[in-house]
Amino acid sequence: MPTLAIVGAGPGMGLAIARTFGRNGFQVALVARNQDKLTNLVAQLEEEGITAAGFTADVSDRSSIVAAFDAVKTHFGPVDVLEFSPANSALPFATPTEVSIANLQPQIDFYIYGAITAVEQVLPDMLTRGSGTLLFTTGGSSINPSPMFANIGIASAGLRNWVYSLHAALAEHGIQAAHIAISAWIGKQPGAEPESIAPLYWELYSQRDQIERHFLAS
Repeated sequence: MPTLAIVGAGPGMGLAIARTFGRNGFQVALVARNQDKLTNLVAQLEEEGITAAGFTADVSDRSSIVAAFDAVKTHFGPVDVLEFSPANSALPFATPTEVSIANLQPQIDFYIYGAITAVEQVLPDMLTRGSGTLLFTTGGSSINPSPMFANIGIASAGLRNWVYSLHAALAEHGIQAAHIAISAWIGKQPGAEPESIAPLYWELYSQRDQIERHFLAS
């Protein structure tokens, strides 16, 4: 059974993506900071007949990501699909004139260093197999700059740039890298429910003919 690992799993998009892949034959490794949240998510998925397990890690703590993926591999074996979509509302937003090293560095640690560390844990096995998928989620500011989220936009745009480079480097090895940008307040705008967005991830994975999807609320 193939394995999906979701970094930043939560009760919104993470759960919806887990359900989408789980209903298509995947077992699911959920990676997040809060053990109680993970326990609840695993229970929900297992009630629906989806094999799942939770693993604690803080995306800003690279050693904890390494430890979590070691545990994932012990429990499930190598990861077939990595989905990286962490969120941390505690990190400060900054407008363009407010951007500083102090408020930008945590966003870079979170988005870019976190993603790089997660990929380092799964890519060697994917290269050995000659197959695998790397999916990365950001907000819409990675594509269209938003003054309210200037520091986040710098980090997430950098992550998007790297995804494009990964795609160029890995496609010939049978590995897919793709990006999803979500320009919506998830769960707070009509049509932007997690269940409405999650199919985009399955389409990217199964069709493998696009590097990016941009979700815009209707």
